[in-house]
Amino acid sequence: MSQNLKIGLFLAISVITVTFSFYFWQVFRTPNLNLKGEKPFALLIPKGTTFLAVVDSLKKNNMLNDEKSFRFLSKLMKYDQNVKVGRYELKPDMGNYETIKKLRSGSQDPLTVTFNNIRLRQDLAQRLGARFAFGPDSLGKYLDDPAVCREYGFDTNTVVCMFIPNSYEMFWTIKPKALLDRMASEYKKFWTPERQQKAKALNLSQSEVQTLASIVQGETNKTDEQPRVAGVYLNRLRQNIKLEADPTVIFALRDFGIRRLLNRQLTVDSPYNTYRYTGLPPGPINLPSISAINAVLNAEQHDYLFFVVDARFNGYHTFSKTLSEHMANARLYQKALTERKIMK
Repeated sequence: MSQNLKIGLFLAISVITVTFSFYFWQVFRTPNLNLKGEKPFALLIPKGTTFLAVVDSLKKNNMLNDEKSFRFLSKLMKYDQNVKVGRYELKPDMGNYETIKKLRSGSQDPLTVTFNNIRLRQDLAQRLGARFAFGPDSLGKYLDDPAVCREYGFDTNTVVCMFIPNSYEMFWTIKPKALLDRMASEYKKFWTPERQQKAKALNLSQSEVQTLASIVQGETNKTDEQPRVAGVYLNRLRQNIKLEADPTVIFALRDFGIRRLLNRQLTVDSPYNTYRYTGLPPGPINLPSISAINAVLNAEQHDYLFFVVDARFNGYHTFSKTLSEHMANARLYQKALTERKIMK
């Protein structure tokens, strides 16, 4: 073989080697997923999903720039034979190798779950269950099951107490029972010995504290006013006076668009109607926030027995010690409602 031929062959091999090396570098390392993203994209892979379905999902959400290179490396790394369920966050400009390695290993990313502003047990199952692979119906069956509720120390009316509104990290593939176990654990952490002692001093159970807190929250979202409102209801409980809390009637009616309760609505026969029945209702009328629960446990001590929305509609209430004072304040409020044409 001549010297020139050897040199030419060497150069040809070198070019081919460099070309393939560059191609493989591109396949492995060049950003190929979520190229235009400003935040991670959550890829959900349910049970039974095939490799082709994963690719289709990426394409549908415009997450995949070069499909051929992704498919090629997936087969090389045998990911097409090892698809794992889970929730995976694809960060902006991820490369094929990094992505496939993550997916193949089943290294899920947790999701942050926050729940608040929930009134009904069914709403909790719907909103919370929809965040996970198991879906709302599976969680709803557990929450509606008296035996399951008893297992955690609740009944179907009070089981929502176990869900302390906060932010929690969980995996998308968690099972409904494991989720309940987690909530039970968080519930126990929340009810510290100090909080338990404060509840005992009020002669209330933990569920009763949260039920009262839900009424307080239904009355006002002003955290600085909540301890005073809580003090009113505690005074009425001690004196065996009906709570007469409007939010409990609205809950009993299941009409959460009501802005002005009418006298006929106050007669609805429901254990949640505190205009008809003395004491606390069977369970919370919403998921009370931590601030509302603390407001009950640290209620303001005073002699107020009544309050009504401030007629100036500033978000606060006017408090009074006597019925005559209260009726005068209530007339001002009713007049203000009529002037604003709020009739129901």
